[in-house]
Amino acid sequence: MDCKATVSGVPKGALRLAGTVEDSIVDGPGIRYTIFVQGCPHHCPGCHNPQTHDFSGGYEADSQMILEEIQNNPLLSGVTFSGGEPFCQPEALLKLGREIKAMGKHLMIYSGYTYERLLEIGQKRPAVLGLLELADLLVDGPYLEKERDLTLRFRGSSNQRVIDLKKTKEHGTVMLYQDEYSQGLW
Repeated sequence: MDCKATVSGVPKGALRLAGTVEDSIVDGPGIRYTIFVQGCPHHCPGCHNPQTHDFSGGYEADSQMILEEIQNNPLLSGVTFSGGEPFCQPEALLKLGREIKAMGKHLMIYSGYTYERLLEIGQKRPAVLGLLELADLLVDGPYLEKERDLTLRFRGSSNQRVIDLKKTKEHGTVMLYQDEYSQGLW
């Protein structure tokens, strides 16, 4: 994995963030609490969040405070892990993700890795597979500036997929997310 084993200055299992957005309508379906992790090995040209690339940037997060903010907002339908690269901190996010799912919230994750690559990485780092098991949706693949498309929902370039992880598990093959908008019913 291209991620550092531990994020600089943060104990293993702790969470290092670039920031959060408490009421996002662009980072997944519904109103969402978005968590931007710090540290990314991809460095995609044209990245929307280049300030999240440095593994030593950001701050150590108080996971309990984040959970309280999520719990105290009755309008939230879900939480999104974005970045940076969330799968560089899978142990901390898995713990947080379990608490989020226990609240009955939808969980979406953005990654510059493809789903197939994450499955490979998960063979050596089980928390990656745990996160994939918890999540409802995954936006996978690097942002490619030459494939930028502002008409796409929840993604920046046409190579990226919005994968319905629950249906993918049921069918044994990658199933893309379909909603009223993507089906032209909206």
